[in-house]
Amino acid sequence: MIRASLAVSAAVAAVLAGSLAAAQTLEVATDQSPVGLDPHVATSFATVLVNGAVYEGLTAVDKDLKVVPELAESWTVSPDGLTYVFTLRPGAKFHDGSPVTPADVAASFARVRDPKTGSPYASRIDMVKSVEATGDRQVTVTLTTPSAPFLANLTAIVIVPAAAATGGIDLQRKTDGTGPFTLKEWVPDTYLLLAKVDGYWQQGLPKLDAVKINIVPEASTRQVGISGGTYQMLPNVDPTTAATLQGTPGVTLLETPDLSYTLVGMNVSKPPFDNPKVREALNTAIDRSQIVEAAYFGKGQPGGPLSPALKDWALPVSDYPCYAADPEKAKALLAEAGVALPLKAELKVLGSNQNVVDVAQVVQAQLNAAGFDIALNVQEQGTFIQDWRNSNFQLFASINGGVADPDGYMFRTFRTGGSTNVFKYSDAEVDTLLDAGRTTLDPAKRKEIYADLQKRLACDGPIAHLVYGQLFTAVRDGVTGYEITGNRSTRSLRQTAVER
Repeated sequence: MIRASLAVSAAVAAVLAGSLAAAQTLEVATDQSPVGLDPHVATSFATVLVNGAVYEGLTAVDKDLKVVPELAESWTVSPDGLTYVFTLRPGAKFHDGSPVTPADVAASFARVRDPKTGSPYASRIDMVKSVEATGDRQVTVTLTTPSAPFLANLTAIVIVPAAAATGGIDLQRKTDGTGPFTLKEWVPDTYLLLAKVDGYWQQGLPKLDAVKINIVPEASTRQVGISGGTYQMLPNVDPTTAATLQGTPGVTLLETPDLSYTLVGMNVSKPPFDNPKVREALNTAIDRSQIVEAAYFGKGQPGGPLSPALKDWALPVSDYPCYAADPEKAKALLAEAGVALPLKAELKVLGSNQNVVDVAQVVQAQLNAAGFDIALNVQEQGTFIQDWRNSNFQLFASINGGVADPDGYMFRTFRTGGSTNVFKYSDAEVDTLLDAGRTTLDPAKRKEIYADLQKRLACDGPIAHLVYGQLFTAVRDGVTGYEITGNRSTRSLRQTAVER
């Protein structure tokens, strides 16, 4: 009997050991910790990395940047383009176990649109007139005007429980989404642990049991970690690290054209950047090709208001006269503007991203050779974001995310009162074009509108668009199923696995 019991115990131990060995945890390393996780407010890449696996919207964008169904399994659109009827997935549940209902959709929309929320996504759905339950799984959204990018814009409007939307939980610190993973543990500046959701609506997914996002600020430590196998994935790798990892045994670099771009933003509500001549001078002083070589190791390309990855929309930079770098012409433009030389200004820099710091240093040298006297102020992420939100800057250098439809970026950024128009930019003709861009349903006419907008904004607008780089993600051998996308989404973590 004793021997039999020992044999049974050994068998149980073997099964348990096998179960533990089979458990799949993907070890991820990234450079910064989220400041907050509220999916309707926080937009930093650190937050997107987490929330892309935790939350979902009615629609999503796939690896080809096409709109696909997500929480809505299907929808219909009225002939006049004003009424959308969405049918919700029957098995979709929040992580608290409650089913997704039309009331949750309505509450989520209301929260994003509420000025008290301060959501940067509010402009994407400001054409919504009403959101009503028209069945147990049916929600009807009525618009005030037709919206060509509406379905694409919904990819950014994640659905949370009505209780959470009305203040039931602190969404900055806790999560309650419908995605394949839920936040199990968060040790600030150390790691976030995402755990598999049992009963996720997409059968057979996720394949991983957990995703551990390790906060590792030092690029060299991340590099050593993935080279040695401590980490299995480095998302959104900077060009310097990508160049170093090239050819490393056991490591593959996934890459795709990035929708995100580096930029210099200008506060046009105060002199001297209220003067279009000064903004044109700043653009003319910048040698974007030099930035590509110096800060991106050649892995990028100069770009204007839209990413070259949006082949159906983006104009070639040859269409922008101010992109022909000319320091002497920049000085002449400053003289025409009547400003004293050198023009002194402070450039606030997002210090948590080394690529942005590298870009800012190159830009500083270029501007200082063209009649400017630029002082860099490298800030930690929280301070930088606060100053950005409050328009507390003359100039800033950062990296911004892009989206698949031009309206998703342009309207909120350049429309008077747009939800991310921190530049205080206002131009009546630009407003008219932006309004037409979202209400015009004819694709050819929309293309003409956004071509006009790009030409107007590239040299005189509040943003000097600099470079769109190649986006890299480093993965260890054995990591399968992960798809890198130009919008930096981590949606494909649901289908990722680790082969032992």
